[in-house]
Formats: sequence, C-alpha cells, structure tokens
Amino acid sequence: MEFALSLTDIRTFQGIAMIVAASLAIVMLLIKVPHTEHASRLTKAKSIVALSYMFCAFIFGYTLSHQDSGNYEMFSALTMLINVAFATATLSYSLTNLLYRRYMDSNRLIVSLFAIFITSIGLIEVFFNGERNLFNTALIAGIVLFVSMCIYYIIIFDKWYKHSIAMLEKYYDEDEEHKLKWVKFCFILAMLTEMFVIVYLIFLRGFMFIYIGFYILFLLYFASNFISFIGSHKLLLDAFGHWSTKSVIKSGKTGPSSRSRKRKKEPDQEEAFEKVKTALDAWVARKGYRECDKSRDETAAEIGVSKELLNQYFARKIGKDFRTWRTELRVSDAQKLLLEDRKMSSNIIGELVGFSDRSNFHRQFTRITGCSPKVWRDSGGENAG
Repeated sequence: MEFALSLTDIRTFQGIAMIVAASLAIVMLLIKVPHTEHASRLTKAKSIVALSYMFCAFIFGYTLSHQDSGNYEMFSALTMLINVAFATATLSYSLTNLLYRRYMDSNRLIVSLFAIFITSIGLIEVFFNGERNLFNTALIAGIVLFVSMCIYYIIIFDKWYKHSIAMLEKYYDEDEEHKLKWVKFCFILAMLTEMFVIVYLIFLRGFMFIYIGFYILFLLYFASNFISFIGSHKLLLDAFGHWSTKSVIKSGKTGPSSRSRKRKKEPDQEEAFEKVKTALDAWVARKGYRECDKSRDETAAEIGVSKELLNQYFARKIGKDFRTWRTELRVSDAQKLLLEDRKMSSNIIGELVGFSDRSNFHRQFTRITGCSPKVWRDSGGENAG
C-alpha cells in the first residue's frame, strides 16, 4: 500500500483514521471497569464501543486496499457511509443500554447490523459492477434505510435521556444533567456525521479528506469522554442500578410478610414527626446538607428514619420537598460565607456548601436570592431580587 503523505490526500487521512481507531479499540479493551454491583452493563457497553472502533479501522483499511479503483473519492464516501451507519447503531445501543436497557435490546441491534451488512454488500457490489443507474437506485434505497434507522435512534434516545435525567434527580436530589451532557453531545455528533456523509454523496465532491479529519476528532472525543465515564462516574451507575432494583421490587407480588406489616398499627404521627424534626435539626447543626451526591434515601437512613416518614414530614409539616429545602439551606449557607470571607472564590464556596457543579450553584443561587453570588457579595447582601 503506497500513498503520498499529503494534507489534501484522502488516503492520508484514511490511514491516520485506521491507526487511531485500531489504537482506541485496543485501549478500550484493556481498560478495566470498576468492580461495582451494577457495572455489568458498562462492561458490555465498553466491549461494543471497542467493537465499533475495530470495525471502523477495518473499513478504512478495506477502503485503502481498493485505492486503485475508479472514482476513489465516491468509493471512499460510500464506505464512510457504511462506517458511520455501523457506528451509529453500535454507539446508540451501547449508550442507551448503559443506562436504561429497555429501550433497545440486543435482538434489535442484531437486526439493525444485519440490515446494514446486507445493504452495504449490495452497495459495494453494485458500485464495482459499473452500472450507474443501478448504483444510484441502490444508493437511494440504502440512504432511506440509514435515515430511517437514525430517526429510530433519535426517538429512543430522546426518551432515554429524559428518563435518565429524571432518575438522577430523584436519586441525588440535585441537578445532575451536566454529568450526561457529553453523551447527548456525542449522540448529536454521531447523527450529524451520518447526515453529512449522506449530503456529501448526493450533492458534494472534493472535501472528503476534511470530513475524515473531522471524524478522527470525533473518535478521539467520544473515546476520551467514554473512558472518563468509566473512571469517574460510579455515582451514576449506582443511581441507575438503584432505580432498576427498586423497579424489580415494585413489580413483584406482595408477600405474606408485607401484608402482615401493613396490619401493624402505625405509631402516633405527631410523635413520629417530632422525632424527624429533632433528627433534622441535629443534621442541620452539623451541616449534613453540605455533603453532595447523597440521595434522599441515604439521608433518611443517616438520621435514623424511614424514607416514607421523611417524605410525609416534608409534605405535611414543611410544605416543600426535601430537595428544595436542602437547596435553600445550601444557598443560605453560601450567602453567609460570601460575606464573611470575601477572598474566597464563589466557586469554592459553592462546592463547600454542597453543590457538586459550579453552574448549578450559580443557577440555584440566582433563582432563590434574585441575584448572582457576585452581585450578592458586592452589594453586601442588599441587592437581592
């Protein structure tokens, strides 16, 4: 395989992409997933992503092996479409099943990949056959199939993403969308890469080397974020695992022990509420609200009451939910610290009072006080909205 190293030569970028994809696939396979109770899906997702990168390297290698064929740029665009279609299917499957497996099972993935495989073989055979009209017809049919698959992935991803955000908020009682934004961004990029190559096949010529260069950056960006997810987002896995376990319990039948517990006489409610109030007062005094990434259920266990009783207390005695109440405590604490220590960064203060994300701290502070932390500090606490 011989080709000149040129920044405008498609083959140069294809060679680089092949090396990058193969290297990232090997790295992905060698990375160990943290041993947690709910990490099995992450291991499966990692393997599928590695498979996708291996296939990507194979396709680039296959394309380079046919560099002497006529109309090499069109052939490169065609194989790029096949590459992106395969990647879209596998990456969509791995990401959705990482967090919520009900939206796309393995059978649907197999059907999608089989359809891509058959369509790809047909397109390549027709391309080398040399009949232009037949190739155009087959290309249009293939594009319709790939676009339909993209629409399907977009629909299920939208459902999954909204559900995942809601699940995180219920578990951690804090805005956690920032921890999943990279997933949404990568999914959008994957869709855009497929849409662009389709547009390229129909309307454009002469810029395939730029597109492949962009795709190399996409491979690097996705891999780096996915590896970061493996190493530093155990809390998310615990939340999803907790929800799954809870769902299984809810779907089960009520046994004799549960029915017998329901017959027991509930303790005096006012006495129980007084116990919750005493426990919460002590919890606030020791600034327990400063601990970030702690769920409502964990807080209930920490203060020695049931989560059901805690929810009832806030609904009937406080008039707001636990999450809102705790956020207000954190903001109130931050207001004092901003005025007491004017040299301390507002971002550090946000972390100190329990906000795990800087943007969330500024958003919640502004919502509650009517002004930003900076305005609050500069005005001496007199410029609240």
